[in-house]
Amino acid sequence: MVYLSLSDINATGRPKRNVFGKLLALFSLTPFMILSGFITLILFRRDLHTITFFIGILLNEICNSVLKHVLREPRPLARNTNLLYSEYGMPSSHSQFMWFFASYMLYFTFIRLQYANSKAFKEFFWKVAGAVSCIIMACIVSYSRIFLQYHTWKQVLFGALFGIIIGTIWFALTNMVLTPYFSTIISWYV
Repeated sequence: MVYLSLSDINATGRPKRNVFGKLLALFSLTPFMILSGFITLILFRRDLHTITFFIGILLNEICNSVLKHVLREPRPLARNTNLLYSEYGMPSSHSQFMWFFASYMLYFTFIRLQYANSKAFKEFFWKVAGAVSCIIMACIVSYSRIFLQYHTWKQVLFGALFGIIIGTIWFALTNMVLTPYFSTIISWYV
């Protein structure tokens, strides 16, 4: 953990000249990069599973907005909310987004993604590497929200919990209910 003295904090409540903080701020942009990746994939591939995954992300964000307005827990007091925005902090939307993405990718990788002509160890290695990187990225983004004082530990943990729950439910719904209809939908003229 990094400890800062009062002389290390500027008027906005953010650490001065903190390279680690700037790096974490960049990692906080990960959800936006993932969203732009989804839009690109949908426009160029038009894959139904990618589209349903993206719909799940949108539903996750709607759930987050509803939860924030139901729970109405403010952001940390150390944060000067007049500078950016004054929306509620519980649960953390970045944390919820990243853990939804990580949990869905974990299920997708180990349950749905199957290679017919690959070596078992090589396939397993890449599955584990992909899953671990998604989890590490979710951890980094979640921690960045606490370090940058946008959220408390409780808000980030609840965001992670809701993200995992919604990601699990959405994957189960997609895999068991929607996927059998994909071949029918593909045959539609539209």
